Amino acid sequence: MTPVDLSTITLRPFKMSDVDDFFLWAGDDEVTRNLRWKTCGSKEEALAFIRDVCIPHPWRRSICLDDCSIGFVSVYPWSGEEAHKADIGYAIGTSYWGQGIATKVLKIAVPQVFKDFPNLLRLQAFVDVENKASQMYEVSFLIFYFNFSRWIKSPFNLS
Repeated sequence: MTPVDLSTITLRPFKMSDVDDFFLWAGDDEVTRNLRWKTCGSKEEALAFIRDVCIPHPWRRSICLDDCSIGFVSVYPWSGEEAHKADIGYAIGTSYWGQGIATKVLKIAVPQVFKDFPNLLRLQAFVDVENKASQMYEVSFLIFYFNFSRWIKSPFNLS
């Protein structure tokens, strides 16, 4: 396989026309095994998922290579007293694993998420510690863990 030119990776909202590309990876048990949703069993299921879940989601983006969907990245904002927090997750088609795509995606997504959610102070990821690929969160994500442009003022004198 030819290595992916990481400069061609983009993020964009899902479109109904993504169904064929989406089904290639969302129909793969290996890709979806650590996700909150089940593998799509047909193109009809994939189309319904794009329509009912991906498009209305507040921050779910298609990971694209030459405008073809090869995965997704999503942010799940918390609510109420925890509205300053959000979870982030992703999945990528198996043929693109191990090429630095997830790291690139997070470097694109995380700064944009903090712009799109101005009250967000904490962005976190829950990972399967047995999944070695999740170690890339340590490399690319944790450096963006907090939005340092906002500090909480303490009522205590800490000097």
